[in-house]
Amino acid sequence: MQYDHILIRYGEIALKGKNQKKFLVKLQENIRHKLKEFPDVTVKRTQGRMFVILNGQDPHAVIEKCKHIFGIHSFSLAIKVENNLDKIKHAALFALQNGKDVKTFKITVKRINKNFDVRSQEMNQILGGHLLTNTQDYKVDVHHPDLEIKVEIRSEATYITSGVVKGLGGLPVGTSGKSLLLLSGGIDSPVAGYLAMKRGVEVEAIHFHSPPFTSERAKQKVIDLAEKLTRYGQKVKIHMVPFTKLQQRIFQETPDGYGMTVMRRMMLRISEQVCKNEGILSLTTGENLGQVASQTMESMNTINEVTNYPILRPLITMDKDEIIDISREIDTFDISIRPYEDCCTIFVPKAPKTKPKKDRVNYFEEKYDYQELIDEAVNGIEIVEISDEKQVKDDAFQDLF
Repeated sequence: MQYDHILIRYGEIALKGKNQKKFLVKLQENIRHKLKEFPDVTVKRTQGRMFVILNGQDPHAVIEKCKHIFGIHSFSLAIKVENNLDKIKHAALFALQNGKDVKTFKITVKRINKNFDVRSQEMNQILGGHLLTNTQDYKVDVHHPDLEIKVEIRSEATYITSGVVKGLGGLPVGTSGKSLLLLSGGIDSPVAGYLAMKRGVEVEAIHFHSPPFTSERAKQKVIDLAEKLTRYGQKVKIHMVPFTKLQQRIFQETPDGYGMTVMRRMMLRISEQVCKNEGILSLTTGENLGQVASQTMESMNTINEVTNYPILRPLITMDKDEIIDISREIDTFDISIRPYEDCCTIFVPKAPKTKPKKDRVNYFEEKYDYQELIDEAVNGIEIVEISDEKQVKDDAFQDLF
């Protein structure tokens, strides 16, 4: 006997009412995509449950992939048997004996199929007695067991599960629309992208680079960060914006303290144009309230003036340590701290305004017409598409060591 299924639990999706099917279909699609390197594995959806059918594949390798799929609350290894008492006993015994570091256990039976002859409470006693009779050194603990063996008797079969692996939670990527992530190459923006994806958002990215002031290594850094994000989605399209001319003009024509504010406004104007061209409905940034001069309440209010698009700010109330912790969890931290500057750091004024005035900023922008350079930047965008295929290969390579 062996584990032949993985039971998927989907938490928040169960609360979606009439829209639940849309979320479940997308979750099933995402699971299938992530498990495509296992050609024998199938994903089945039944009423109130979703199963990964292993068909002989290594369950632990499949579970590792499932750990990176948003929308999964938790999952458990499962054995499927006929609705036959002897076979259920045999499977429950297998589950107990294959648990790690188990000294106490609990049996929980759920009899969904009311045509099954034995009631749930009686089944608890029968199975518990069978396990104690056929093993040594195990005890029953109904309050704090080392292992809870769940037996679910359904119309088509009985499923026995043991142990619970926590999933990422959230919503399936692709159920909450698409957002354009301003991906700078620092610590914050990839974490913001990850957290937006957790809420079901499909992410495209935009990056502003200013050669020769920013290097090809800085550009590669952003590509590497996008590759890490594909672990949680399917692909990330990056819009690489040539920003040199516009950025130089801004800092030539704008008083030193306002240069950063005008630059950020230009980035939003360009990003909004990309959103319009791509049918994207929002922007996502790694802004964190009070972290730097451009992220004060006054600065964000002045910078936001140039767009009516919603701006998602998943990190807005987080401490820096919290953000760094997440960046380590998703394996972007070491990439983000590579010493290659992006365009937001190379022209930083000595004393940027923390409370920029809208009328002053509008005056500077009206005095020097930037529209031609904005159009030139938009027309010069280079598209880089990053799929999760490379991330799959990288993960496989790491597994060798």
